[in-house]
Amino acid sequence: MFTPQAGIFALGTSAHAYLEFDILDAARRKEFASTISSIREPRTTTGGVNFVIGFRPELWRALAPNDIPAGVEGFNQPVRGVEDFVMPATQHDALVWLSGSAYDVLFDMARSVVHDMQGLASLADETSSWPYRHDRDLTGFIDGSENPTLLDAPEEALVPEATPGAAGSVLLLQKWKHKTTQWEALPVDQQEQIMGRNKPDSIELENKPEDSHVARTDQDEFGHIFRRNMPYGNVEDHGTVFVGFSAEQQRLSKMLDSMAGLVNGTRDALTRYTQPLTGSYYFVPSVESLRSFRQEEL
Repeated sequence: MFTPQAGIFALGTSAHAYLEFDILDAARRKEFASTISSIREPRTTTGGVNFVIGFRPELWRALAPNDIPAGVEGFNQPVRGVEDFVMPATQHDALVWLSGSAYDVLFDMARSVVHDMQGLASLADETSSWPYRHDRDLTGFIDGSENPTLLDAPEEALVPEATPGAAGSVLLLQKWKHKTTQWEALPVDQQEQIMGRNKPDSIELENKPEDSHVARTDQDEFGHIFRRNMPYGNVEDHGTVFVGFSAEQQRLSKMLDSMAGLVNGTRDALTRYTQPLTGSYYFVPSVESLRSFRQEEL
């Protein structure tokens, strides 16, 4: 049995930081893997910080060719949809996602991680996030209504046992900037039509429009995922960090295609009020896989 990284399922944390790195020298990728893998376990209980470590799929395949499902690849090309809508590809080499209950502790840990990477990788992108009104995003709607329970989440998020990459997960990370002024100018009933749910308690509309967000991301059609989305930003510049885990990359990529209008020509209405700024896929290996690199003699 392999063990998933515990941070995937560490709900209830109030501070988050997403650090994306690019390797400076590809010839030192094993040293990079050893260093980034070593930051996890010694610190998971110090100050209550959780770590999730992911690798660009092509990088992890070069490091551990038998420890990743076939066909998983990076976000290497933009998703170009109808009406000139584009989801950009901003793939990086690795992700360290930190989460915890106190941002001061998280901040110190994030600085330490960046320090550890000096000389091996550059910090390509950094985003901090936090929960808003318990489980809502900055549109005011509940986020994650279709999420599985923690009991069922591993089945949706993790690669099955006895297959390459067992207990690992494919992670889609995107940053979406909200067009808040335009969104808040809409009456609530129109917002609900765009979402496909009512605003107070997230009940799915019986006659939701075909271009509603719920219709365009129907998990019964594309497959179920486990989401850990969080708001980010400040008063002037803010939005949602989409954090989606899946046992299969196709569930995530098909969802994006549907939102962009590439499945049936109908674009997700919500994408008119939120703009994708980034897009990366990472493979999040099992704890045992990370340990194998930490212990390796380089």
